[in-house]
Amino acid sequence: MERGRLEAFSDGVIAIIITIMVLEMRAPEGATLAVLRPLIPKFLSYVLSFVFLGIYWSNHHHLFQAVERVNGRVLWANLHLLFWLSLVPFVTAWMGENQFAAWPVALYGVVLLCSAVAYFILSRSLVSLHGADSVLATAVGSDFKGQVSLVIYLLAIPLAFVNSWLAGGLYVLVAVMWLIPDRRIEDILAG
Repeated sequence: MERGRLEAFSDGVIAIIITIMVLEMRAPEGATLAVLRPLIPKFLSYVLSFVFLGIYWSNHHHLFQAVERVNGRVLWANLHLLFWLSLVPFVTAWMGENQFAAWPVALYGVVLLCSAVAYFILSRSLVSLHGADSVLATAVGSDFKGQVSLVIYLLAIPLAFVNSWLAGGLYVLVAVMWLIPDRRIEDILAG
């Protein structure tokens, strides 16, 4: 099967997820800057989630540049990833609405963790389809940043019940870590 349809569907779903998130941000009553203050937690959670979704979209795009074909297993692995990403608007709104309280921050971390696991499953399904000696397998490698992300999420989730702001800081750390461009796939395809 060709990969184009899967990519187009995934792009559309991620665009809808981002749209849903921004629609959750309601304009306040009033025309002064003071009315924006209560929206700061909502805005911060939106920015963090937007960055995460952007990272997933970018990495998904790069991953599929090294892919020649897909199969049913890959389609289901991709849907598994999209399922977890589709929960991002809910946990984003809950976390922002409750000013980074413990349970919303912990559940946000669970969704991030499950999204990361789903992306790992997707990448491994693609490597399995293309072979251990494929360009894709070489480009993906051991996925050190992915493994570190999983560990940080596993630490942050219980930490949310001790200090939810520190847990949120760990989520920001993962986002910053992924904002540093990962050129493995680009380098392999170019060289």
